[in-house]
Amino acid sequence: KILLLKRHLERPSGTDDRKRRFSLNAYNMPRRAKRGDKRMKTILHVITQEMEKAFRDCGYEASYGKVTLSNRPDLCEYQCNGAMAAAKAYKKKPIEIAQAVVEKLKESSVFEDVNAVMPGFINLKIDASFLADYMNRMCSENKFGMDEVEKPETVIVDYGGANVAKPLHVGHLRAAVIGEAIKRMGRFVGHKTIGDVHLGDWGLQMGLIIEELKDRQPDLPYFDEAYTGEYPKEAPFTISELEEIYPAASAKSKVDEVFKERAQEATFKLQKGYAPYRALWNHIMNVSLADLKKNYANLNVEFDLWKGESDAEPYIPGMVQKLIDDGLAHESQGALVVDVAEEGDTKEIPPCIIRKSDGASLYATSDLATIVEREQDFKPDHYVYVVDKRQDLHFTQVFRVAKKAGIVPQERKLDFVGFGTMNGRDGKPFKTREGGVMRLEDLIAQITDAAYDRIMENRTVSEEEARETARLVGIAALKYGDLSNQATKDYVFDLDRFVSFEGNTGPYILYTIARINSILKKYEELGGQVSGGAILAPEGEPEKTLMLALARFSEVMHTSFEELAPHKICAYIYELSNALNHFYHETKIIAEENKERQAGYIRLVTLTRDVLTSSIHLLGFEAPERM
Repeated sequence: KILLLKRHLERPSGTDDRKRRFSLNAYNMPRRAKRGDKRMKTILHVITQEMEKAFRDCGYEASYGKVTLSNRPDLCEYQCNGAMAAAKAYKKKPIEIAQAVVEKLKESSVFEDVNAVMPGFINLKIDASFLADYMNRMCSENKFGMDEVEKPETVIVDYGGANVAKPLHVGHLRAAVIGEAIKRMGRFVGHKTIGDVHLGDWGLQMGLIIEELKDRQPDLPYFDEAYTGEYPKEAPFTISELEEIYPAASAKSKVDEVFKERAQEATFKLQKGYAPYRALWNHIMNVSLADLKKNYANLNVEFDLWKGESDAEPYIPGMVQKLIDDGLAHESQGALVVDVAEEGDTKEIPPCIIRKSDGASLYATSDLATIVEREQDFKPDHYVYVVDKRQDLHFTQVFRVAKKAGIVPQERKLDFVGFGTMNGRDGKPFKTREGGVMRLEDLIAQITDAAYDRIMENRTVSEEEARETARLVGIAALKYGDLSNQATKDYVFDLDRFVSFEGNTGPYILYTIARINSILKKYEELGGQVSGGAILAPEGEPEKTLMLALARFSEVMHTSFEELAPHKICAYIYELSNALNHFYHETKIIAEENKERQAGYIRLVTLTRDVLTSSIHLLGFEAPERM
């Protein structure tokens, strides 16, 4: 504060005193706000307030003062087009309204330059001192001054969707990566966010595994009806054997009708609680979960709940009966269905099948029962399902049944984040060279090896550090390569581009962080203190551009979660990295002779590093200290 006061008092004598007072007050706002509103306003909010006041003072509705980021950064930094709309309401020329508003804004300390241009646009440039004060507040505030949501919600994020007894493959990547990012984003803005893997652990695959195991090891006690002792604690198979058993059993069921019927019978007995098969099921679950947790951890993905379809099973009978009793479910061609079509639908929405004609449940049944369970356990305010976009119709049906049946209240937020496919260079879903589905751990190993090769091209670190750096870079390359695309879009997995240290890639973001660490290390070696100093008003375009990018942090964080759009964080940190590197190339940071300004530079790049580090954490990857 003392440094800021000194700087403001030393401003040229022609400086507007009112601007000086406003700027200092803006810096002090968090302290004074403890008696009332504790939140630090976003820079867009501050600008909009100034614009709304100007419109109001000119006799117009304040709502016309909406401000947006400029779509012509060569002309201005922010813009307001409200005069265009106001002209229609007040029957005046847009330029007349814009000019009147601009005249009012000339007294504002927030703006350095305000112009009205034909036919009625208002172009805005932020005052350098105001911007520097905003940066210093970001440095001193928790979460860089980002205000958490006023009304925190309980949010369930359903992602992962792995099947027990099967290895994770590239098809599981997008659900895991996108879901993890959304979960972290929700927590960061202040919601109680719960991640659930929702395992496929209760269907025909279990009966297939049991019967295949019976054919291979018929002497196991689980298949001896006369056996009355305790079942073994150790599983009769390893994860490798289990992952081989299921595809073999699945293939056999397609050509052997008798075997398929046996598997269906085994599934039925399991679901009815037959003790020997429940014991085998527990083995399958324990062995599979240990492997799944290890592979998800390698991807920096964590779940709060490891629940599956089996957990929803007890809720199905009561739920189905209630649908019948309430007159919502009716028979159609032997199946039990609920009509979900609504007036205004632009395409046909068929009835949701709750129970097949043979009495079997479906995915919709299980998903609805899972909502019943979640309502009982958590009463979430918001559900987010991260699943392949081809399941859009399925979730439309499930959501409509849930609201129609009163399983959730009408106001409950139910969001489906449908994602596209990860394709190879041929434009088809990504496969191994042999044409099979690649295991996720093999994909991670492949991209980590590629990152290691890049690092070894100009290695200045030990072998051990190179390997660890390659692991971090590989995960960043994989996750950023996925998340930087809008979730709904398909994208091409391009190994060479993803591991590049240039362009819009994860390694480029990490390299930027490492560059800042290098600057800070040199500064400390020369006797400087990284934590000291205050950010001064920018003197040039590169410095101001970097500050303007940093100032958008809060808006980006909130918008990204509200729209469930991790790609917006990727776009932001790419822009921020570009701004930092431009500033670095145009500014002599270490060679700067003015120690106060140099300390300000160091404070600014430290803030940039911290914002980047926090952002990549939300995306689910980390940065090495150096590269």
